[in-house]
Amino acid sequence: MILEFTYLSIQTKTQYMKLHLLTFISFSILLNSCDSKPEPPNFQNKGHELVYDMVQKVGTYDELKAKKDVVYTYTYQLPDGKSDISTEKYIFEGELSYGNYYQHERTLPDMEGDIEQGFDGEKYWLKYGGKISDDEAGLKRVSFNRPTNFYWFAMLPKLLDPGLIYEHLGEKTIEEQEYDIVKVSFEPQENKATDIYQLYINKETKLVDQFLFTVAEFGVVDSPLLMKLEYEEIDGLLIPNQRIYKQSTWDAEVTEADWIKVTWTDIKFNNGLSLDDFESE
Repeated sequence: MILEFTYLSIQTKTQYMKLHLLTFISFSILLNSCDSKPEPPNFQNKGHELVYDMVQKVGTYDELKAKKDVVYTYTYQLPDGKSDISTEKYIFEGELSYGNYYQHERTLPDMEGDIEQGFDGEKYWLKYGGKISDDEAGLKRVSFNRPTNFYWFAMLPKLLDPGLIYEHLGEKTIEEQEYDIVKVSFEPQENKATDIYQLYINKETKLVDQFLFTVAEFGVVDSPLLMKLEYEEIDGLLIPNQRIYKQSTWDAEVTEADWIKVTWTDIKFNNGLSLDDFESE
């Protein structure tokens, strides 16, 4: 009887230990799967790898899309003090974009009252005075503002988008800080000029402190603009929400002109926006 009890006790303990071990293994696998990150791509070259490392630092586009949407205040100030101030709204999936300009001393200044611009995933629209406008010049401006404002906000993560070409141009020291210089361009498109970004990636922080850029749509190609960035951490992402820029050379030598200032404030993610928020009516 004692032997039988002892045997049953040992058998029970053995089964318990097996169950405990299986539970531990399953839990470990679950943790590892949660912590694992996608494998790095096959890099084109060193420039591609440097951009990839930078994006891991600021936050990937998948991490941005996980926030669903964003609402923030956009302020654009010219050296003479004239400003645009708008409430911007984006849904990252589909790149939907809306802006309500309640001050527009630079953008469509002849229109009175608030100006609303939108991209609903299919078409651009313009509204002012509470009415839809078919003004050709105004709609052309909307077709530039909406994708441009969205791209500026999401630019750094989107520098890993398909169709980009990377070139490591070397290293440079500016004000005792060492940088890797990476040129990012787009694959050629028939009958359409494309932009170039020349990134100065801080060797210490892996962040883009400044970059040169063109605006091909407005003919700004031969003489680029230089933009300097400052970051703020918001919901686990590094957002370059303080920006200044002006005319430059391809050696990043700026003119004596005053800086244009761009700020993004009151940035809030995951606001529950829907397609209705981007429709004209």
